[in-house]
Amino acid sequence: MVELADADDAAALVRYARRAGVSLSVQPNGHGASDGLEGVILVRTSKLDEVRVDPAARTARVGAGVAWGRVLAEAGPHGLTGLAGSSAVVNVTGFSLGGGLSWFGRKYGWAADSVTAFDIVDADGHPGRVTATSDPDLFWAMRGGGGDFALVTAVEFDLHPAPAVFGGTMVWPGPLAPAVMTAFREVTANAPDELTVWFQQFQPPGSPTVLTSVMVAYLGDEASGRALLSRFDSIPGRFQDTRRMVAIADLGEIASEPTDPSPEMFASELLTGIDDHTAEALLQPIAPLLAIEIRHLGGAFAQGSDSAAGQLTAPYCLIAIGMVTTPESKAAIQARRQQYRDALRPVLADRAPFTFLTPGDTAARAFPPATLTRLRAIKHSHDPHAVIRANYPVLA
Repeated sequence: MVELADADDAAALVRYARRAGVSLSVQPNGHGASDGLEGVILVRTSKLDEVRVDPAARTARVGAGVAWGRVLAEAGPHGLTGLAGSSAVVNVTGFSLGGGLSWFGRKYGWAADSVTAFDIVDADGHPGRVTATSDPDLFWAMRGGGGDFALVTAVEFDLHPAPAVFGGTMVWPGPLAPAVMTAFREVTANAPDELTVWFQQFQPPGSPTVLTSVMVAYLGDEASGRALLSRFDSIPGRFQDTRRMVAIADLGEIASEPTDPSPEMFASELLTGIDDHTAEALLQPIAPLLAIEIRHLGGAFAQGSDSAAGQLTAPYCLIAIGMVTTPESKAAIQARRQQYRDALRPVLADRAPFTFLTPGDTAARAFPPATLTRLRAIKHSHDPHAVIRANYPVLA
């Protein structure tokens, strides 16, 4: 394992790997870890910690080791936001290289769509800068195609207006899940692009109790947000409601995801819709899973993108999470995931976002065939000796 000191250190490392005939792979924080790293140099970038926000230009420049929380803390006081995901501890660069599904993606698209430049070290160890004009193909590939093409030392991207954000979580007892699911389907069917709504069922380890929750983020004022979400107010029994005006720096508090490492199994599926049959399948007991979550997509995601992340027409993403405590629990979690796949097969898009791939997946699952073919050609052109290795290599 190597921890980079600066961009010059990164260049020296790549030159060494090139001479030695070995590959290197950057380890992101947050989700996205993969297996198959035997003999690969593991690279950490936490010391590449530059953060520069330009409020007038609505841009940010960050080092490859920076997490979203630092960007949000500096951009928020200016009424701006980056396209961060649900957790503020996730790395900006890894998130953007994989596309990046944000709370505000329905309004502004993939996080990758907002990237304007990458500072890199190429596979021969030469520092460079990649933009839409300097190398259009490589710039296209690096925005959503994963970290397979160069070692990134810094990234620049546009910030977006966020003068007001209303968000939080509502929680009901598990037996009310059918009513909450019905409301979720109704609200998401007509939601403006400024509104993102997620549905979750959660069963704490060792507990017979299942909780049903809805998490929301709305780019707008509280009155408008409450009006758009009023359908949920008609469901009795809600025992928690944290919705409020949220500072951009506190965006991670909406989902309040755990940040400590844990032995989880994670899997995702894109859904082409939620009809009555799908809703019934999703509302079956989730054990032995810890949680299932349905994220509403659509909006700008479905409008297309000039990046490798591309168009995402599926309106929902299903995430299944299990806690592995024994070999038997792992097998049971895998079996339950397959039961979901079998029940949901009519609405499965047979694709997953790149940043939601998990061990056992390949990059081919994240991209349409034509996109994967183009990515592979760019990989062959820019890194024929496979010095740089993404978590999910496009050639695998």
